[in-house]
Amino acid sequence: MTTAHLPVPFDPDRAAEIAPLYTGAPTDWRAVIEGVAGCSPYLKSILERQSDWMIPALTQPETAIATLFAELRETPLEGLPKALRIAKARVAGVLGLLDAGNHWPLEKITGTLTDFADLSVDVAIKGLLAPEIARGKLPGMEPNDVSTAAGMCVLAMGKMGAHELNYSSDIDLICLFDESRFDPDTYHDARAVFIKVTRKMCAMLSDNTADGYVFRTDLRLRPDASVTPVCLSMEAAERYYESVGRTWERAAYIKARPCAGDLAAGERFLKALRPFVWRKHLDFAAIQDAHDMRLRIRAHKGLGGPITLPGHNMKLGRGGIREIEFFTQTRQLIAGGRDRDLRQRGTVEGLRALVAKGWVPEADADTLIAIYREHRKVEHRLQMIADGQTHDLPNTEDGFARLAAFLGQDVAELKALLEERFSTVHTLTEGFFAPKEAATEVDPDFGKAITARWPTYPALRSERGVEIFERLRPDILRRLQDAARPEEALNSFDGFLAGLPAGVQLFSLFEANPQLIDLLIDVAATSPALAKYLSRNSAVFDAVIGGAFFADWPGCDALATDLSDQIAAQPDYEAQLNTARLWQREWRFRIGVHHLRGLISAQETGGQYADLADACLKAVWPAVVAQFEAKHGAAPGRGAVVLGMGSLGARQLQAQSDLDLIVIYDAAGVEASDGRRPLAARPYYARLTQALVTAMTAPMADGRLYEVDMRLRPSGRQGPVATGFAAFKAYQRDEAWTWEHLALTRARAIAGRADLQTEIEAFRAQLLGDVGGRATVKADVQDMRARIADAKTPSGPFEAKLGAGRMQDIELTAQAAALVAGSTARETAAQLACGVAIGWWTDADVADLCDSYGLCWSVQAASKLVVEGAFDPQMSGEGARRFVLREAGAADMDALETELTVKAAQAAARIDATLEAK
Repeated sequence: MTTAHLPVPFDPDRAAEIAPLYTGAPTDWRAVIEGVAGCSPYLKSILERQSDWMIPALTQPETAIATLFAELRETPLEGLPKALRIAKARVAGVLGLLDAGNHWPLEKITGTLTDFADLSVDVAIKGLLAPEIARGKLPGMEPNDVSTAAGMCVLAMGKMGAHELNYSSDIDLICLFDESRFDPDTYHDARAVFIKVTRKMCAMLSDNTADGYVFRTDLRLRPDASVTPVCLSMEAAERYYESVGRTWERAAYIKARPCAGDLAAGERFLKALRPFVWRKHLDFAAIQDAHDMRLRIRAHKGLGGPITLPGHNMKLGRGGIREIEFFTQTRQLIAGGRDRDLRQRGTVEGLRALVAKGWVPEADADTLIAIYREHRKVEHRLQMIADGQTHDLPNTEDGFARLAAFLGQDVAELKALLEERFSTVHTLTEGFFAPKEAATEVDPDFGKAITARWPTYPALRSERGVEIFERLRPDILRRLQDAARPEEALNSFDGFLAGLPAGVQLFSLFEANPQLIDLLIDVAATSPALAKYLSRNSAVFDAVIGGAFFADWPGCDALATDLSDQIAAQPDYEAQLNTARLWQREWRFRIGVHHLRGLISAQETGGQYADLADACLKAVWPAVVAQFEAKHGAAPGRGAVVLGMGSLGARQLQAQSDLDLIVIYDAAGVEASDGRRPLAARPYYARLTQALVTAMTAPMADGRLYEVDMRLRPSGRQGPVATGFAAFKAYQRDEAWTWEHLALTRARAIAGRADLQTEIEAFRAQLLGDVGGRATVKADVQDMRARIADAKTPSGPFEAKLGAGRMQDIELTAQAAALVAGSTARETAAQLACGVAIGWWTDADVADLCDSYGLCWSVQAASKLVVEGAFDPQMSGEGARRFVLREAGAADMDALETELTVKAAQAAARIDATLEAK
């Protein structure tokens, strides 16, 4: 311990008077004691009264404080008020010396003060409840219920909740009780006792006696404090927050922590409150709420105007502690619902988490953290000097001299540092909170007929929605005017705005992230279908702000792990399914935007959409199984496997694809499950499969995952929805039609028991090898082509899927080549290559077929992203046409029509020749 930076006595002439206070103190502590006593009458008073305890405590402060805490826990109720006050003086005194001597860091000082506050509240309520229980005033409670305070819990709020208490802090508490521990008939008796105990606890801690006080307690953060009792039931509190809870209350609960009484009940209450505190979507509307709150505080406290040091409030003034806390908490509220790592109670911890997740620049956070600690140090010294909950800087030069001496600085240096810190905080935080006024000019007549109807739209019916949108409107109109086709862009944006059910959250998101407006206009001008999707699912914009939206594609395994983790964190099955829908929606939007922006090709989108579907099945299937097993017991035998068929099996989906699935199970001779409601094996797996289909297709609050088609199962619609493995093998060997074997060439196991997946794939490979040589394959495929042509009419010249020589025709022929070759290849290009091995085609033939197929796929993938039905250039906007042409590599629509027609005719001719050949 050195004394180079320790405070010096404010009045050196009083050294002789102060010296007796540290008689017997270790030599290296004497300068600290002398400086503290000279600067802080409060700590000098404690030293005078408690030196016999404090001087020895300085040698082993952790041990001394731990012993003090243990003694308090054993103190009887009648001696508790005095013991708490003496303990408070001792803790405050020794921590003051440790702080002034730079022996303990800020977090350890504030944390220990908070630990003492926790203990004080806990021993007070348990001590007061014990006689009430003994006298039978709490029906049904026994002496051993004192350990859990008979269901009463105290939540620490504010700085106490964050383990950040000052020397002279009030403690903000919310007192609740678990009403479920009492019969309805005894509820009111219990409530009365808890209210009485709460009042007595506050008096025990707050009353100023000859021994001082422990903590001033503030209960005004409870729900509707002006009309509710000081202790209320958890159920009543939940109802309040669900119905009328406000943003400032959400912010307050960031730091909320059970600190006394029934801690487990308190944790359950906070868990139930998570949806209120942490919104599932990015909540940029919280910025305006926080800004309004700051302005109200400034107005109420008279803290507006420029920064002047005399009397400046370290906590609430401009550039003060609250600015840093608001900045941190508001950022946490914005994104904490999506990212649990941001749910930190402490200010420093919160800022560091925000940096780690890319929400705050590291340099800004480092600056705010350093200033926050210095602000708190100054705040502590002010409170030590005044022995009160003050945050105001001195108004006199003598006052500044005392404060500077206590901080080990000269007055000029301190003032310069304070001014610099206040200005820096104000600069870093004010720009985040204050709404930006639009500084842009637009043609006042641009789109007047369209914009005139905007006030009638649902998104602009709330006063707040209108207020935010009016700030955005000039910038939106300017960006629309800058589009390649302004009127078309305006019409597309109008369609988006008309379909938007609410506006406050999205408009706040745009205001905080104006680059999203460009993305929206780009999407609207190119893809009305995607814009319409956005109006119904605007929360997908959250993903763009999340940090990794433009990162490399993570792959199926990483996606499945991510979704599985998110599902596992949900409290119930419904929440799991909604989570999957939100998650899929964001990744699907990402693929679409990357495709529109030219970041990935049409061919890459096929694989990415397939990865997304795979990940959903891999993550949702275990959740479905777990939910089903909870009712009916574990699956009989070896379980089931979900197979992807068709385009999913071939790993080539587009934006509007549904999923072709079949389910195969192996009961392994087990007749039935053994759960609460057992089922025989066959209906068990049939109903489990139906549960999967429902989980994927049911329209829930956040939409549906996918449409599912199970017609490729054995016997089609007439067959059971789930097929036993033995029956599946027998059917495929003895009864299946050629078209079913063709479908099997693209089958792929996606989810379910791994060893069963391996066996199914081994059987598929064996079967394809066994049946590939059938002489009827060509004739059967010709018959299928004719049936398809009769049943399905192409939509027009730009039809990419249906018609001779187009996608479906080439796919069918490719499957035939793979079947004849006995190949396990699934992708169309690999199956076409099998045609070379069996002598159907040359390498040049396959290259031409792949080229034709690639053109069709590019048109199909692009058109399904920009329009909902068939692609008709005459009915599509210029942006959609340009996008399709870009993907197809064509100069104009006439050229594209010609190229599609020519290549389809060439492919059809080659297929005809192949299938007709003997």
